[in-house]
Amino acid sequence: MPNIKSAKKRVRVTAAKTLAKKAATSELRTELKKAAAALEGNQADKAEAVRVAVKKLDQAAAKGIVHKNAAARKKAQLAKKLNAANA
Repeated sequence: MPNIKSAKKRVRVTAAKTLAKKAATSELRTELKKAAAALEGNQADKAEAVRVAVKKLDQAAAKGIVHKNAAARKKAQLAKKLNAANA
């Protein structure tokens, strides 16, 4: 455990950021799973599920939770699956 005041603050800040990032990551993964399930089950609201997942990916990339290229890759994969399901 640190003794210096600034080091103690860094521990607190890191813990808070870790919790926030974990929550955002969990939320993103949940939306991606919902979109995948909607596409697999060929549900009527699959386009809406994909739209929400794409929005969450954009937000996560903006916050630095996922790399922007990883987000772009996942968005392209979702779009490809959606187009295949609609065809």
